[in-house]
Amino acid sequence: MAATDIMQTWPEESREAAKLVLDAYGEPDETSQSQLIWHKAGPWKRIVASKAFFNHNFPAPHIDSVESFIDYHVPPEKFSDLAAFDGSVIVERTAGEVSARCHDEQANFLALNLMHDIVTGAKSVEEARAYYAKEFADYRRKKPTPYMEKLRFTPDGRDTADPDERMLFDEDLKKAQQEGRKAH
Repeated sequence: MAATDIMQTWPEESREAAKLVLDAYGEPDETSQSQLIWHKAGPWKRIVASKAFFNHNFPAPHIDSVESFIDYHVPPEKFSDLAAFDGSVIVERTAGEVSARCHDEQANFLALNLMHDIVTGAKSVEEARAYYAKEFADYRRKKPTPYMEKLRFTPDGRDTADPDERMLFDEDLKKAQQEGRKAH
């Protein structure tokens, strides 16, 4: 089924945001009644346009329904900083991915460029939030918005997945299983 046919049942907010991605990258690689997915579109690992949308007030009220993903390793000690920066920047430690969910690709560039600045120490959370608000307003002023044009860094080309540290070993699991049998 064509993306435009699927989108007909979507709320106007989601339909408008998904159309921007459709116009930029053509028909999606995967479709369902609730999502359109493009793989390796532009600089992205994938883009997901969703029927569901979320109201987001930072830096001004708008909706979030388009999520752009990259491969990127975020050290666990930076997770809280990223959560404080923008609740629509999502870190998937095990998968080694970071995504930004906003209304359009340009806002996702902005969020992920600032995420990178926070992770690398180029900006504090407060500086990143202030810069986000400035560039968001500059976009409406028709002023230059360099963080909204493209990714200003190269996403990790290496394996970014973080499977974490094993804490239970075979003998621990075997012992736990035996204890479980005795308890019944």
